[in-house]
Amino acid sequence: YDRRTLEGIAEVALRHDLLIISDEIYEKLLYDGLAHVSIASLGPEVQARTVVVNGVSKAYAMTGWRIGYAAGPKDLITAMTTVQSQSTSNPTSIAQKAAVAALNQGDAFIKEMVAEFDQRRRVMVERLNKIPGVTCTMPNGAFYAFPHVGRLIGRRGPEGPLASTTALTAYLLQQARTVMVPGEAFGAPEHVRISYATNVPKIVEGLNRIEEAVRRLK
Repeated sequence: YDRRTLEGIAEVALRHDLLIISDEIYEKLLYDGLAHVSIASLGPEVQARTVVVNGVSKAYAMTGWRIGYAAGPKDLITAMTTVQSQSTSNPTSIAQKAAVAALNQGDAFIKEMVAEFDQRRRVMVERLNKIPGVTCTMPNGAFYAFPHVGRLIGRRGPEGPLASTTALTAYLLQQARTVMVPGEAFGAPEHVRISYATNVPKIVEGLNRIEEAVRRLK
């Protein structure tokens, strides 16, 4: 979120004495010169009620190493540590060392990866917008597109009308062998989420399959 949006959230939290949990896992995967702003940076009062959660699985492509971390008020972090240490124990020492290396020496890798993701997002968005009934804006960060597919809801597949994006994604899984997440999971029932965390040829192939399946709808 931009600073103005975060300031609005912070104002509400201060007014109602709320804690803020800020998930900043995608902070380094930004495009077009955008800069990340942490809500905890908006001032001492906001920082005192904010827990920032992050990890190495996204920006450093270390999914599976199971390294995450949190920063926040000392008393709250102490309580969180007590619960965590009795429930999930701790990650391996090898994973911890690897995470330290990534955090200290990974900037060049991230720059290269963001450039590659930038190319992929442009390919995906351009191709999505050529599919009848689909519109997609350019994402500002992460590695997902979030196209609007509302005009496809109600169209008929082999088993009848597609009443939701859940039904649409099930149809595309079966007919196009492509996987996406229904927008209902994000409070956006006319959208789907598609990842472009793969190479361009696979992205193009998958979107070609999706278009073929969409054109078969009645």
